[in-house]
Amino acid sequence: MKTKNRDQSLSDSRELDGSYDQLTGNPSNSQSKKSIKQRFLKLLACCSAPAPPSVSESNIEDDFELSTVCHRPESMDKLQEQTKFTKKELQVLYRGFKNECPSGVVNEENFKTIYSQFFPQGDSSMYAHFLFEAFDTDKNGSVSFEDFVFGLSIILRGTINDRLNWAFNLYDLNKDGCITKEEMLDIMKSIYDMMGKCTYPNMQDEAPREHVENFFQKMDRNKDGVVTIEEFIESCQKDENIMQSMQLFDNVI
Repeated sequence: MKTKNRDQSLSDSRELDGSYDQLTGNPSNSQSKKSIKQRFLKLLACCSAPAPPSVSESNIEDDFELSTVCHRPESMDKLQEQTKFTKKELQVLYRGFKNECPSGVVNEENFKTIYSQFFPQGDSSMYAHFLFEAFDTDKNGSVSFEDFVFGLSIILRGTINDRLNWAFNLYDLNKDGCITKEEMLDIMKSIYDMMGKCTYPNMQDEAPREHVENFFQKMDRNKDGVVTIEEFIESCQKDENIMQSMQLFDNVI
């Protein structure tokens, strides 16, 4: 009975990540390590995918998987209903997420470590902190696979309004419904820190502040010193460059 429950648990987990064929009981070969990794590198720089386990490794990996997974995602059908991803896309996303986060969740420090690998020329820790806060919607100090795909679904497949609302929430650091110059300056500094001085060797120290001033000249319609969600969305929709950038993610996966 114990063996049967163990096998069922593994079957559920592997059905989710596409690494197990329930009809044959064998690891799936439909996705290669290379193709999955290429697709992940186009996303948020948070995942890379594992190769399917060999037969000789399967028992060891089964034990490791069951001992480390402390959070199991919702069913594939439910996630498919709640996001704009197909079942196949969710499987690809889950395999990469599980590879970096075997326990099923990622805390902020691990998130920062993963994110820093993609910006070795600078310090991405502060921007990663803001990004983590945006993904951690229930504010429990960790990002689950559900948190990850819900946010990613908005960024990659959401309407323009959905994406702009998500971006506004990222910039509104204290979540009071408006963006202040101080909040925007923190965001700008974190972006410049992440890109690194080697990328912009001639960048002046006042560049982030100048960027913030330009942002408020464009966005703060009533000149009250803060940018509301209405002002943000209206200004972005009238900016051709911003609208074009919103469409860059349309065909990522």
